[in-house]
Amino acid sequence: MNRIVLASTAALMSASVFAAPVTYKLDPTHTYPSFEADHLGGLSVWRGKFNATSGTVVYDKEAKSGSLDITVDMSSVDFGMPKLNEHAKSAEIFDVTKYPTATFSGKFTKFNGASPAEASGTFTMHGVSKPLTLTINSFLCKLNPMSKKEVCGADASATFNRSDFGVNFGDKYGFKQEVKLQIQVEGSPAA
Repeated sequence: MNRIVLASTAALMSASVFAAPVTYKLDPTHTYPSFEADHLGGLSVWRGKFNATSGTVVYDKEAKSGSLDITVDMSSVDFGMPKLNEHAKSAEIFDVTKYPTATFSGKFTKFNGASPAEASGTFTMHGVSKPLTLTINSFLCKLNPMSKKEVCGADASATFNRSDFGVNFGDKYGFKQEVKLQIQVEGSPAA
């Protein structure tokens, strides 16, 4: 009987080791928040991305829980047009001297099986914090065949009104204030 109890205890302890949350550090070379914004009230859609992002994701597959803490360097904005990049960094738009980063801090709030399907939290940009929900369109963890290390990746999206954050350049010219985010992200377990 003692052997059965010991074996059961050992099995439970082993299971709890596998169920522990894992912290993933974002890979800045595979993580790019991109966005779409209106130009002149429907004339065209401007697209850009941010080239410098850092942060961590804590993921507990067994408990179906986790959290995200992401920081975007706003001076890394890239429309593919240097003059527009400089204007976006100016006080008229992002004011990166005064507000050098944007952040998202949240928790996984919905799952599809063991995979996160939604994250809700607080988005802070231009000194303003508001609730934001990210839809996680895809999520996968697997062994990277090149590095031979585990990597998790996701595609996430969200929509927000930039004027809610005090970034309302162009409103007097009829620019729509809605911004669509599309975020590609990858990370590996932190060392």
